[in-house]
Amino acid sequence: MRTCSGIRVDGGRCGAQPMRGSQYCLNHDPDYEDARRRRSSKGGNRGGRGRPTSELKRLGARFEELAQQVLEGEIERGVGAVAGQLLNGARACIRDSLAAREQEELIERLERLEQALEQEQDSGASYAS
Repeated sequence: MRTCSGIRVDGGRCGAQPMRGSQYCLNHDPDYEDARRRRSSKGGNRGGRGRPTSELKRLGARFEELAQQVLEGEIERGVGAVAGQLLNGARACIRDSLAAREQEELIERLERLEQALEQEQDSGASYAS
C-alpha cells in the first residue's frame, strides 16, 4: 500500500494513504493548503454560535428602545421609521452572514466526507488487487 509523501511536524514520514491521483494525503496535499488554513483559522475567530445571537438580542433591544422613544415623542415618527429600517438592515446582514458561514461549514464537511469516502474506496480497491 502506498503512503503519503508528506513529512509530519515531528520530522517523520506520514503514514496515511494518499488521495487518488496524488502522492499526498488530505493533510499534506499542497492543493488543499488554503482550505486547511481556512478551517484552522476559524477556531479562534468565530467566537462560538452565541455571538450572532447576542447581536440579534442587542438589535431587538434597540428596536424596543426606538419604538418607546417614538411613542413618547422623543423621536419624530419619520426619523424613527428610518432608524428602524437601518436596524432591520443590520439584522438582515447578521442573519445572512450566519447563514453563509453555516453553508460554508457544511460544504467543507461534505468535501471532507467525500474525500474520506474516496480514500476508503481506494483502499478497498487496493485490497481487491
